[in-house]
Amino acid sequence: PPWPLGELERSLLNVFCDRIAAAFDNLHMFGQLKTTQEATVVALADLAESRDATTGGHVRRVSQLTDAIAAELKAANKFPQETTSTFMSFVGIASIMHDVGKVATPDAVLLKPGRHTPEERTIMEQHALIGETVLHRASYLVEGESTLSMGAQIAGGHHEHFDGNGYPRGLKGHDIPLAARIVAVVDVFDALLHSRPYKQPWTLEAVMAYLLERRGTQFAPDVIDALQSFMDRGQPDWIIGQDH
Repeated sequence: PPWPLGELERSLLNVFCDRIAAAFDNLHMFGQLKTTQEATVVALADLAESRDATTGGHVRRVSQLTDAIAAELKAANKFPQETTSTFMSFVGIASIMHDVGKVATPDAVLLKPGRHTPEERTIMEQHALIGETVLHRASYLVEGESTLSMGAQIAGGHHEHFDGNGYPRGLKGHDIPLAARIVAVVDVFDALLHSRPYKQPWTLEAVMAYLLERRGTQFAPDVIDALQSFMDRGQPDWIIGQDH
């Protein structure tokens, strides 16, 4: 070659190539691990969802809209201490597990086509703590923050109300984890927009009016504002689905 390498340069080049090869191996392993983790999360959500065929597609739409709202909040520089790169990576996939606790809800309650009695409502509400407990225990197997630890926050907190009148703990305001505050809005948004055994799908206008009416009481104002901002730029096809 026009510039033959000396022995030192060849040694350094070999070390460099070895490091690059190791980096690519690690990247591949990380990709495989991430794919496996996401597949496990989806499988858990499908397990819960399979008991209620009427919610088909719900968890995947929730995941997409959760990511979208988190992106709106970050772009608006809201909660910079919380919207870290880790948060942004995990929150959408973690939201898929928000109702995983429903695997423990009896069919007679979960699949009832009409309104629940107060006793049935109490049983139904137990799914929040059950889901949180299961995911929290599983998260001990993973060091640091993970989709499981964030999923536990979401499962346990997505029925809390911003004014403190939700369940299971009656948390208020920013005591409710940000991920749970986001999913609290997204879950209701999607549930109202699509059909259920006890209701027909609402129009998008009616759903937004319902959410805006409860801004600051049931729902976190910043999250409602982020949803409104996202929708103002145009409604994605996946928002509505096939119910309309």
